[in-house]
Amino acid sequence: MAELSRILTPVERGVITALGKAPTSIQRLIGGPLPVADGVTIEPEVGAALRLLNLIPGSSFEELPVDEARAQIDAEAALFGGAPIPMHAIEDVTIPTPAGSIRGRRYVADARDADRLVLYFHGGGWVVGSLDSADTACRFLARHSGASVLSVGYRLAPEQPFPAAPDDALAAFRFAVACAGTWGHDPARIAVAGDSAGGNLAAVLCQDLRTADEQRPAFQLLFFPVTDLSTKHASYRRFSDGFFLTEQQMDWYRTHYLADQDATDPRVSPLLARDLTGLPPAYVAVSGFDVLRDEGEAYARAMAAAGVTVGLRRHDRLIHAFVNSTGVGTSSREAFLEACGALRAGIGAGTAAR
Repeated sequence: MAELSRILTPVERGVITALGKAPTSIQRLIGGPLPVADGVTIEPEVGAALRLLNLIPGSSFEELPVDEARAQIDAEAALFGGAPIPMHAIEDVTIPTPAGSIRGRRYVADARDADRLVLYFHGGGWVVGSLDSADTACRFLARHSGASVLSVGYRLAPEQPFPAAPDDALAAFRFAVACAGTWGHDPARIAVAGDSAGGNLAAVLCQDLRTADEQRPAFQLLFFPVTDLSTKHASYRRFSDGFFLTEQQMDWYRTHYLADQDATDPRVSPLLARDLTGLPPAYVAVSGFDVLRDEGEAYARAMAAAGVTVGLRRHDRLIHAFVNSTGVGTSSREAFLEACGALRAGIGAGTAAR
């Protein structure tokens, strides 16, 4: 099975790249009849991209061997993320953990932004995804949030099932605190962020350190996070198939990640934690057409009920993984920019604050 970038012809890759710049009338023509949910119609550029993606042979990666699925996700991210945003500095780092070292990648868009740091955990259901699949999102975050970014290459299932990933996330945060003197950031101004499974890890990390007698995250930025693997919320039924992330893929992720572990463990399903008081301020962004929509919103509401300062934003017309699609059209870019503004406000970051 070839990688996605090899499956597509040069013409098809050009069509996807140019799709977001096309007039809305052309996007509607490509996308055909657009889905509607809660009286809201999906973005025309998103509908057109979905139609093209769904036509690609072999695009259902859960039917592939794990190594081929990982290669496909990396290729998709490169395709939809657009041209890499230039950085002042990019540094590959080694992150020590009790189970051995893992990889990380540090991004600094402007030398004056190094005094704030965001740990970023990529999506991919704890099975696929990598530093490479998160590259365009981390560059975007570094450029527009006014903070440096540390992308964390946590261990993946099925080779390393739960709790390897949340254990690595915790070790990576402690490593980032220890690096403050070397990298020049304030250890009290470290935020955590992630999308999908990575949003789950960011949320779990904040719970792990909620009452700890050590440095804790200053802010949490959660994009369409997985918060409850113990049940399927109503959005699973509404958006089961055809909207990029499918119910079948989530089942595949869950099987690989959990093995025989208990899905009600709060380190798996942070929504089920008994006490959410004392968590860092949060910004939770979900997509209107997404199987994970309802559990993300439920977690935001649960934190708010516990007294946590929370901003909840539903991007009604978007689908899952918009942070990886900023190279196609404007809607994903605008949604990500909004989140960058929330992060900037949350930790007082970057050159614009000077």
